[in-house]
Amino acid sequence: MNGTRRLHDAGQSIWLDNITRALLTSGRLRRYVDEFSVTGLTSNPTIFDHAIKSGHDYDAAIREQAAAGIGGEELFLELALRDLRQAADLFRPIHEATNRVDGWVSLELSPKLAYDTASSLATAKNLHARAGRPNLFIKIPGNADGVPAIEEAIFAGVPINVTLLFSREQYLASAEAYIRGIERRVAAGLNAHVPSVASLFVSRWDVAVAEKVPAALHGRLGIAMAKRTYKAYRDLLASDRWLRLLNMGARSQRLL
Repeated sequence: MNGTRRLHDAGQSIWLDNITRALLTSGRLRRYVDEFSVTGLTSNPTIFDHAIKSGHDYDAAIREQAAAGIGGEELFLELALRDLRQAADLFRPIHEATNRVDGWVSLELSPKLAYDTASSLATAKNLHARAGRPNLFIKIPGNADGVPAIEEAIFAGVPINVTLLFSREQYLASAEAYIRGIERRVAAGLNAHVPSVASLFVSRWDVAVAEKVPAALHGRLGIAMAKRTYKAYRDLLASDRWLRLLNMGARSQRLL
């Protein structure tokens, strides 16, 4: 049994942080699912930019869209949505078998929207509707301007992957936004089951301090921050406020 299978059997979800059209059309992603227990996939604008520039897999689609008068960011989004719909369909059986816990793909909002709450919310709702896949997360950063967009998106029923989290405090702010969104749905008589994950960035801490700490401390800060944040996550799951929502059909925001 390979290492990723053992990790999967131990209860971990293995998500690939990459997507290209070749990964989909060649059958490699299917092989990753079958042989390496990959159960989800994330993407971001940088990943797609590199995929589009690094070969000719997108040339025909670009010509097709350009002939239809589509260009710029709209062209980029259309290419990304095509790939993510295909990936979402591949992971759909996992999504259904795990009762929507796993089998997700993620599409990140443009970095240009990071400080624009209203546009982030409008774009998140639009992209999720355009994708037309129940197992698509929209990635919104957990910064000060992203937090209210997270709450409103959850209230609107849009599954969110909170990205760019670097601390316990940021995580708690995003988790509170998630809870407020669910509480508002319950108060409005809406389904409380709107999944979400919170993506904590671990390695960036160690990169940031690599030249400032002794060799014995290399690779330690990120793990310490992850443990601190995970404790906050566990404490939140045990809170009376969250337990009440669970009894109403809510699902916990997962810490990825």
